[in-house]
Amino acid sequence: MNAQSVNTQNLYEQDFYLWTQTIVQQLKANNLTEIDIANLIEEIESMGRSEKRELKSRLIILLMHLLKWQYQPEKHSESWRSTITEQRICIEILLEDSPSLKSLITEVFEDCYRKACLKASDETGIKLSFFPKESPFTLEETLND
Repeated sequence: MNAQSVNTQNLYEQDFYLWTQTIVQQLKANNLTEIDIANLIEEIESMGRSEKRELKSRLIILLMHLLKWQYQPEKHSESWRSTITEQRICIEILLEDSPSLKSLITEVFEDCYRKACLKASDETGIKLSFFPKESPFTLEETLND
């Protein structure tokens, strides 16, 4: 490990933004020998996890509001409708930006549904056992109006 690499690693810990700018300049200059590879790998992996986490979070919120909408029709509100629309739009944008997440959404759908049931039960006071074990909505119905 050379002195420049050690400096870049220190920069990562001391000034993250400056570290990113330094890495970009090194990449643009094709100066691959001085790049802080270990932290760059960590950050790229983190970005992927973040995208996955955001997709799951938005899907849980969407499913929770769809459950509330279906099981508490007397409490429908513009706020609920707005949240459903917002989550659908955000998921659509995520899938447009990262099409590989489309296969992931199928994999995580049922788990997200179970978590949405927990949240819906908590927010509404409806017993968890009242909600179906499997989602009453298909993935397509969930994502579309």
